[in-house]
This record gives sequence, C-alpha cells and structure tokens, in this order.
Amino acid sequence: MNPADRDTTQRRTLRVSRGQDARDASTSACLVVLQGQRLGQRIDIGEAPLIIGRAPDCDFQVMERSISRQHSKIWRGPSGYRVQDLDSTNKTLLNDQPIIEAELKDGDHVTIGNCVLKFMERSSVEARYHEEIYQLATIDPLTGLSNRRHFLELLERELARTARHERSLALLILDLDHFKSINDRYGHPAGDVVLKRVAAVLKINTREEFVVARIGGEEFAAVLPEHDLVQATAYAQHLCEGIAALELGDEVELEHVTASIGVAVWRDGMKILGDLLAAADAQLYRAKQGGRNRVCTAEAE
Repeated sequence: MNPADRDTTQRRTLRVSRGQDARDASTSACLVVLQGQRLGQRIDIGEAPLIIGRAPDCDFQVMERSISRQHSKIWRGPSGYRVQDLDSTNKTLLNDQPIIEAELKDGDHVTIGNCVLKFMERSSVEARYHEEIYQLATIDPLTGLSNRRHFLELLERELARTARHERSLALLILDLDHFKSINDRYGHPAGDVVLKRVAAVLKINTREEFVVARIGGEEFAAVLPEHDLVQATAYAQHLCEGIAALELGDEVELEHVTASIGVAVWRDGMKILGDLLAAADAQLYRAKQGGRNRVCTAEAE
C-alpha cells in the first residue's frame, strides 16, 4: 500500500466517522469494530452506501488477504438498514451465518474476514458506543470475564484495601491442562467451547466480591478478598472438581478437561502486586509438575 493510498484511506475514514453533525449523530446508525484491525473504531453510516473491502477507495478499508477488494455494502433503505455481500470470495457473515443480502437489526454482528463489526441503531448510539468501548477495554469477548488489563487494575485496588484495613486476600491462578493438544486435535472452535464452559463454571461459583478473569490463552485467575489460605484452597478445590466434572460431549468430541490451580495469599514480606502473582504462579507450576488436575498452595511447601 503506497503512502498516497494510505492518506486517502485515512481521510475517507475520518469522513465516515465525523461527516454528520451533532444533531444527526444522536439518531444515526453505526458500526463498532469488535475484532480485527482498528479495534474499537466507530464508523457512522450516513445517507450514502458504506462499502467495506480491501480496495483503497472503499469507505471502510480492511487490509486483509481474506477480504475482497469490495467485500460488503451497508446502506439505509426505505424500511431500514441492510447488508449485502458483493460476491466476495470468503462471504459476508451475519451473526455467523453467510448471507447474500439481509436486513440489519440492532446488535447484529457482521463478520468480514477476521473483522467483526457490531451494528447499532436508534437514539442511544452515542451512549452505547462508549459503553461498547468500555466493554472492549475491560472484558474478554470470548468468555465474558474481565480481561488481563482490567484484572490487574482491580487486583491493585484490592491490595490497597487489604493493606489499609489489614484484611486477608487470596489469589488463584488456574491453567487448563494439555490445552494445546485440544486445539491441535479438535480445532480452535472446540477449544473456544472449552474456554467458555470453564468460564461458566467460574461464573457460577463466583461471589459478588470476587474478581474473576481470563488472563491468558487458557489461563484464568480469581481474587478472593477476605479469604485466608484455608478458605481459598477449599474454593480452588471446588473449582478443580467442577471443571473435571464438565460433560463436553454434547458440544465437542472431547470427553472432559482438567485444570491445575495455584493458590497464594498476601503475607508479610510482600511489597508489590508482582510478589503475589509470582507466589500463585509458583504454586501453579508445582501443580503442573505434580501431575496436573490438582491444587497446590504455599502451605504445602
């Protein structure tokens, strides 16, 4: 892509995003990038059709080989907004289903290559856009749990409360066993199912005051305010058993999955957040080395 094309793309993108005045912005429809290049960007849909594709003259350009030069068109018709596939090579998906042309409804997801766009309409576009950006910044889209960045921010706050009020605080780090082999043997869609099912176990067993997050590919964490090592270990064991008891046969060929969990508590001598993370991670390593599908705590050293 030469510099002139890049400049054209930037000018066109700004025109699409800012071409409407404040009066129209409150009632317009827009797309928000949920996945792929330009994550979080808002694209307002005006009176003219919006062309999405790889070509420099597209209204929204996405530079991916899987996307055709002119891939999709979105426009406002007499009865509402519509999306049309422009005879692309890899099709346009609406809520994960391939389409030729279809009506767009509030909240629909449009997938073009690896790019996922969320369609928003009605008068709440501005507020909902900012809420969507907040969700992108704090929530893991696959599992619905907090993401790593948000988790670390919340953990910092809990540590401050712990120090101020001299309360106990426990941290669990959970890692799924042999997860790479699950992806290699059954495929990444099956791996995603496993991650969502494990996240569901965590959600079901989470109290309001807990902070639960997905902090890596197959790694999860939980912060337990006012929990000592005994209480946290019992909770971790409950999670370990709940994950091992998951029945996955109705969704993937895999029969079961297990997890290893490391548990640590904030104690004298620790000074920074990294000390607590390192202590829990060390126990997770012991659980892995000890045969997996188990809980290890600092007390066992």
